[in-house]
Amino acid sequence: MKEQARHVKVITRDKEYEGILIESYDPNIILLKLDGGYNIGIEKKKVHKIQEISKEKIEEIPELKKSSKKLPGISIISTGGTIASRIDYKTGAVKWLMKPEQILALSPGLLEIAQINEIKSPFIIASENMHPSKWCEIAKIAAELLNKEENKGIIITHGTDTLHYTAAALSFMLKNLNKPVVMTYAQRSSDRGSSDMALNIKCSAFMALSDIAEVMLVGHATIEDDFCYALSGTKVRKMHSSRRDAFRPINTLPIAKIKENGNIEIIKDNFNKRDEKKKVIADAKFEERIALVKYYPGADSKIIDFYRDRGYKGLIIEATGLGHVGTEESNHNWIPSIKKAIDSGMIICFAPQTLYGRLNPNVYAPGRKLLEAGVIFLEDILPETAYVKLGYILAIEKNREKIIKLMQTNIANEFNPRLNEKDFMF
Repeated sequence: MKEQARHVKVITRDKEYEGILIESYDPNIILLKLDGGYNIGIEKKKVHKIQEISKEKIEEIPELKKSSKKLPGISIISTGGTIASRIDYKTGAVKWLMKPEQILALSPGLLEIAQINEIKSPFIIASENMHPSKWCEIAKIAAELLNKEENKGIIITHGTDTLHYTAAALSFMLKNLNKPVVMTYAQRSSDRGSSDMALNIKCSAFMALSDIAEVMLVGHATIEDDFCYALSGTKVRKMHSSRRDAFRPINTLPIAKIKENGNIEIIKDNFNKRDEKKKVIADAKFEERIALVKYYPGADSKIIDFYRDRGYKGLIIEATGLGHVGTEESNHNWIPSIKKAIDSGMIICFAPQTLYGRLNPNVYAPGRKLLEAGVIFLEDILPETAYVKLGYILAIEKNREKIIKLMQTNIANEFNPRLNEKDFMF
């Protein structure tokens, strides 16, 4: 038997609420998804009456009808994650929505902002199952949608755990960007009272219609439902496992602040602007024989040998401090293994495991030795962004000197040429 959503009016002593009745995890609480998209919990003892307005089968796909208002059009790519899930209160587990179109039913405010032209769903997966081949798939679909005149921008919904990897990948793969590409998420499933989905989707729609033609991540700026930030796809990282404002800009400021009423406050004005005359190209390539390695005290240099012996093309090493790894005691001296790997043709780059700040190999003697060995120091780049960039560059270029030059070139704002105190822990 198909599940049904009950559209009800809940009457309390003080107020009336209309929305979809959601099965509650607490027998003393009535959980209601309001018509505006937000969820609230109402104590049963305060409820005077519940009136049923209608029922609808939640598995049925709502038709993408034209709005009665004349609204600009956008399209959505749904890839899974918590934003495409809901709680099964009978088992306590999270399960996927039956259809990606159900996102519209759970975020009704979206349809007051834009006409939804298409919803593409190449796959529905948990974020941890994302793979470089899927980045390429998303990039191709994104380019196709961006090149359609009726789309003013696109929204990509995605799980949170690896969202910043995908944002970086699209930042490098989507060439000649003409319109906004907005990636968004939910830390809490759509039917939880504390879900962040409604505000994130609304703010994403406003940014998809803006003049900022960048790959951006849009989500809660605070733990409250007050406003969102738009963050650069190559300078953002998930910095908390569960908070609604988990994503933070690293070594830079947000691009913009977005309020629920659609007001957009530009914070950083050096962005690529909308130009619909351009045609987007999906340069969707990735060399998978690379790895991201974190240096730690006592780490054995045979880690480098392991990857070299297995034919890996490159490594990103998260180095300590200004760009250091062990350089003295036997197996803990990484320089000989690094030299052998580089001599064999591998590209080895350092990124800061501190996340904030910039690498500088010239301050201490060991850093200079590593520089002489051929290590590429990637300044203030995020390790995850460095990993994605290396895989992309190795896929499009085979000449070693050109690879080195490209890794040091600012392609998608992955480097911040000048850091200031406001960039730290924003």
